[in-house]
Amino acid sequence: MPGFFFPHNNMTELNGKDDCKLAEGKIHKKKQKAFGADLKNYLKCMVPHIESGIKTPNSRSVMLSAEEVIQWSQSLEKLLASQSGQGVFREFLKSEFSEENIEFWLACEDYKKTKSDHLHGKAERIYEEFVQSDAIKQINIDYQMREATAKKARDPTHTSFDEAQKTVYILMERDSYPRFLKSKAYLNLLNQLQTNTSK
Repeated sequence: MPGFFFPHNNMTELNGKDDCKLAEGKIHKKKQKAFGADLKNYLKCMVPHIESGIKTPNSRSVMLSAEEVIQWSQSLEKLLASQSGQGVFREFLKSEFSEENIEFWLACEDYKKTKSDHLHGKAERIYEEFVQSDAIKQINIDYQMREATAKKARDPTHTSFDEAQKTVYILMERDSYPRFLKSKAYLNLLNQLQTNTSK
């Protein structure tokens, strides 16, 4: 999947944690302006891969059809079951500054498949990145759930993040997902694939 890299040029000019946070805020504003162009390029890159089935970096062949893209509109579950769907939805969430939701959800899916002897390290990483109150990619959960999740992460099992993951899923399903289905990103991709199919 093609990704985007936003250079943190002004990070080098600043010192200290507060300055870094200030710089990240400025970068977020720059990202917003550049998003339209970036998504257009992302979709342009994706569609040739989709049409020709060119091998992606992880050497899996990606063939995306209009039918699959239509299926994404049936449920968030079907959208997230598709690798391509995850990629397009993630880019949309970036435009809304809420990509931490899908990143947390995917991290939890990966965590559930983790071997027991690696649970502790992964639980700690997920907690530090998404759950703790000053996490860089903090997810939107209430104080009680944050505390309960912290407790479960200290003595991890495969279900330690299930409640938080479910909350984030519902948040995406009710909030971001309906907007995604009405977005130019989704509608343009569907339209382009349907046009290519009818040729």
